[in-house]
Amino acid sequence: MKLMFISDIHGSLFWLERALEMLEEERPDQLVILGDFLYHGPRNPLPEGYDPQGVAARLNALAQMPIAVRGNCDAEVDQMLLQFPMMGDYVMLLHEGRRIYVTHGHGYSMENLPQLAAGDVFIQGHTHLPVADVKEGIYVLNPGSISLPKENNPHSYAILQYGEFVIKDFDGQLVKQISLK
Repeated sequence: MKLMFISDIHGSLFWLERALEMLEEERPDQLVILGDFLYHGPRNPLPEGYDPQGVAARLNALAQMPIAVRGNCDAEVDQMLLQFPMMGDYVMLLHEGRRIYVTHGHGYSMENLPQLAAGDVFIQGHTHLPVADVKEGIYVLNPGSISLPKENNPHSYAILQYGEFVIKDFDGQLVKQISLK
């Protein structure tokens, strides 16, 4: 099963459209969204193409329902616009025999891991930084941000398939990669 991860849309229809172009190209079995859907957040600048209602409409039109978790900039009013559940703080996935803890990263994070076993996967958004690493035997991953990347990183997304976590920019270029084998 091929999973695609995106995070930190922050209301940017422009960058969501770019991510959905990659969705069409990558053809994953499931899209996983790691929070911060519609609002840009008080500490962030307005992203290019800021259009929260357009983002909601575009996400609602997806043929496949995304797996989604709530970000620190998401609220009940955002859930009212979205036609799929996104208010959970985390979701657990089982992928290719491996347990994956999916969250935004403002509660549990790479610096504050939940109770996981060696070989498990922890994936978050929130920091807007791409990460593919191992910490205390746990794979810690972050696809980066599609709309507001930080520290001169590119706009990015990630693919998990066949035990490989690959972070790419929107030109399809490799940003980071790690084998989960």
